[in-house]
Amino acid sequence: MTTSDFQRMALSLPEVEGRAHMGHPDFRVKGKIFATLFDASKGIGMVKLTPEQQRVYIQADPKVFVPANGAWGVGGSTLVHLRHANEDTVQEALREAWAGISKRRKS
Repeated sequence: MTTSDFQRMALSLPEVEGRAHMGHPDFRVKGKIFATLFDASKGIGMVKLTPEQQRVYIQADPKVFVPANGAWGVGGSTLVHLRHANEDTVQEALREAWAGISKRRKS
């Protein structure tokens, strides 16, 4: 899959807006980031999952899902290597990341 596919799927979720953060395109709901194109030139996205969700995705497909470096990764931020990814699985991960943010109250 491509970065364009990732972007299209993220923007298709309810109430999502695209912005940019630290030079990366990002996707927000209620003003909070749930996904980014972490490194578009290398075809890497990022989804904000819970640590438990992250473990499930990494165990299922370690070639595609990798924890982000440092505290971000420990907290659930998960890199997605799009070239090797299945669209259905990435769509599911995006939905879970979106749901984790959209259920929170806006602060």
